[in-house]
Order: sequence, then structure tokens, then C-alpha cells
Amino acid sequence: MASKKDYFGLDWIISLILAIIMPAAWICGIITRLQEGKIVAAIIRIFGGWLIWILDLIFMITHKSIFRLLDM
Repeated sequence: MASKKDYFGLDWIISLILAIIMPAAWICGIITRLQEGKIVAAIIRIFGGWLIWILDLIFMITHKSIFRLLDM
């Protein structure tokens, strides 16, 4: 079952594959935040993509969800 927290509502395993591929993870993270209306989080992902990419991988593997920066 697709989780609201994964990339574009895709299954966890597909989101994990997208997270492993750096350019895809960077672009998907930006698009996902823009879809959620979180402009500041999208801008931070544009400039801090490498750090957030590593956090995405850690969270996808350990918590089975993508990292939510500024998710308040």
C-alpha cells in the first residue's frame, strides 16, 4: 500500500530505489516539497541536496519514510 510519506505516493521499495539514485532523489525531493506547498523546504533541498540525500537514504532504510525537513 502506498504511503503518503513516500515519493509521489509510490511504494516504499520504489521510493528507496529513487532515493538511491542521487539526481532522481534530489529532483523528486524538490518536486515533492513543492507539491506539498513547502517552498522553503524545496529551496533548502535545492542548495543542500547532498546532505539531505544522505539523510533520505538513512531514513528510508531505518524508518521506511523519506526525511521531512521543516515538517511542522
